[in-house]
Amino acid sequence: RRVLIVPDKFKGSLSAHEAAGAIARGWAAACPEDTLVLLPMSDGGDGFGLVMAGALGLEERHVEVVDAAGQARPATWWLDSESAQAVVETAQSNGLALLPRGQFHPFDLDTRGVGQLLLAVGQAGATQCLTGIGGSATNDGGFGMARALGWVFLDKEGREIGQWTGLDGLAEIESPTKRDWPDVMVASDVHNPLLGVDGATRVYGPQKGMCPEDFAKADACFERLAKITAETFGSDFSVTPGAGAAGGLGFGLMAFVGATIESGFEVFSKASDLEAKIGQADFVVTAEGAIDEQTLMGK
Repeated sequence: RRVLIVPDKFKGSLSAHEAAGAIARGWAAACPEDTLVLLPMSDGGDGFGLVMAGALGLEERHVEVVDAAGQARPATWWLDSESAQAVVETAQSNGLALLPRGQFHPFDLDTRGVGQLLLAVGQAGATQCLTGIGGSATNDGGFGMARALGWVFLDKEGREIGQWTGLDGLAEIESPTKRDWPDVMVASDVHNPLLGVDGATRVYGPQKGMCPEDFAKADACFERLAKITAETFGSDFSVTPGAGAAGGLGFGLMAFVGATIESGFEVFSKASDLEAKIGQADFVVTAEGAIDEQTLMGK
């Protein structure tokens, strides 16, 4: 029999590659005559870069960025020089797994390193960038990323806002003098909007260290950001499915990078020719770390 093994990561325990290997070892021990095909998958979260680079045959690149707490760290991204196609996993810079548990509050974290990654990709000559945004430590609506790209956020007195927690006083947004980043397609694993009970803060904020008493401040900042952004660009990105992904990074990428958002699973499925591989298999084994209420939000 031909068996296709196609798991996602087990967050906090196993990467998708490790999970596939473990399943394969168990199956081979029980059924040694079967042919096993391993296809680790990702729907846009941690491990997306390595999975997609393998599916697309991209070359590994490295750049120095900062993490969500502003500390320098090396980040990996992937490139096909001939097609100018790149893959970025934003958790390489703003990932929750990169920070010591409980040491930082999301009010003190931002996505500046994501902007640095996109600039590095553009400077390397990439024109198209496929970006997975899951696994984030941040809840800044893409504010830090946008500032790294050259966007300026001003309050009513014309003073520049330096932290996303000051966005409740936002009055004006100024655009960069030039665009140095590629076209971006976001692979998102959730459908949440930016605001409301199903939004970024209330659904995903607690797993990043936010408490219920933090919600009002975060909501005020995001509501003001969404309002001024809609007035500036003539489009309300906050209601687009996926805007609430990665602490509102989905919103920030649409508003300040011009990104489109696609289902992370569909992106993987097309790149890996998954449907054809399923058609060739007698059995398909899939898995992920948990099936819970978040599964119903597009996981």
